[in-house]
Amino acid sequence: MTLTIVGSQLGDEGKGALVDRWGGDADVVVRYQGGDNAGHTVVEGGTEYKLSLVPSGAVRGTVGILGNGCVVNPRTLFTEIDDLRERGLDPDVRVARRAHVIMPYHRVLDGIEEEVKADDDAGDEVGTTGRGIGPTYEDKAGRRGIRIADLLAPDVLREKLEYAVPQKRALVEDVYGLDLAEDDRAEAFDVDALHEEFTRIGERLANEEMTVNCSDYLNRRSDAGDRILFEGAQGTHIDVDHGNYPFVTSSNPTAGGAAVGSGLGVTTVGGGEVVGIVKAYLSRVGSGPLPTELDGDAEEEALADDIREKGGEFGTVTGRPRRIGWLDLPMLRHAARVSGFTGVAVNHVDVLAGLDELKVCTAYEIDGDELDTVPTTTERWERCEPVYETLDTWEPFDSGAVAEAGYDALPAAAREYLAFVADEIDTPVYAVGVGPDREETVELTNPFDE
Repeated sequence: MTLTIVGSQLGDEGKGALVDRWGGDADVVVRYQGGDNAGHTVVEGGTEYKLSLVPSGAVRGTVGILGNGCVVNPRTLFTEIDDLRERGLDPDVRVARRAHVIMPYHRVLDGIEEEVKADDDAGDEVGTTGRGIGPTYEDKAGRRGIRIADLLAPDVLREKLEYAVPQKRALVEDVYGLDLAEDDRAEAFDVDALHEEFTRIGERLANEEMTVNCSDYLNRRSDAGDRILFEGAQGTHIDVDHGNYPFVTSSNPTAGGAAVGSGLGVTTVGGGEVVGIVKAYLSRVGSGPLPTELDGDAEEEALADDIREKGGEFGTVTGRPRRIGWLDLPMLRHAARVSGFTGVAVNHVDVLAGLDELKVCTAYEIDGDELDTVPTTTERWERCEPVYETLDTWEPFDSGAVAEAGYDALPAAAREYLAFVADEIDTPVYAVGVGPDREETVELTNPFDE
């Protein structure tokens, strides 16, 4: 049995809470793409855990895997593991030997490229987290990357560093015109220093028996009848193939990435459940189109500020305030088709309580046409005007009491809102998030029971 959790929007949908909840029924939780640019906030018993790399299931004591589709910053990995241990947890985290390593020079290059784009006045900056994700995937595709397995073999590691680092140094100095001799980032391009640090990292990975042949490991667990949960990072609309390119991440958060990024066969992954996580409104960090964004006048901006504060809409990784918009159904239709949702979980329903007005975008208008899904180009999407339907609002409610009593305890207008969304995307609601804690989720269907 497999369950794949996918972000339906632009990331930040609250996937961590559902991975944490259903991860308790799983034997293994697998991150299949992305790196430490993915922020998951998990709340258990009033205690908040902010994770950017370690799979969310670690809080529940479930085995966590960083699959071959991930890019791994070992510094972040060990910092998070050590922090969880200091807080009394004992996370069991394994890393695919085929996963690529984020090196310090990748982070430097990420920052430089965004600075150059910002200075160019062309508006092409993506608004990355600066964590080196894109440059690492570039090296992976360019066949010059360093993988976790290379850290276990010091001679191989040195050979690869001696090939890659001079290229990166030349890029910084000759293309971007920076003098590394007078730059405090020079150590990121020092072969000896990198070899020493990452050899030690390899030794720790080996001593703690953290590395695995991911495909072999997961297929053995699957054959033994274990339940496997796949945890996608980010969201559908920043998928490098299916998102609003170029304002995208560098990997595939959609459900197809689960098979590729783990090595568990597509027939196995595709035979399980795929649940799209939906925020009851819309938010995003970074640049790119957002047709329903609340940024028109002072009243809209005040509403956006209110939702942002109530929903805690600040990046887990960066702390940046997120842009806020009304729920966008054309985006959800696209997400449901691309990943083949069998169900959805709608989070942050409590945040919309008490509004004077509630809108949902049901379609777009552009050049005299009406579209029910997202255009294929960012340029065309930017010109789309949302078509809204106004729905009834609901009063604030006690999240704990509703979570305990169940779905029927939700205000009638909130249930009508959920039914409207489910009907529009032809996908049943499996769960409703009414608060940040794991227990503040109303579960209609446990996908592991299907």
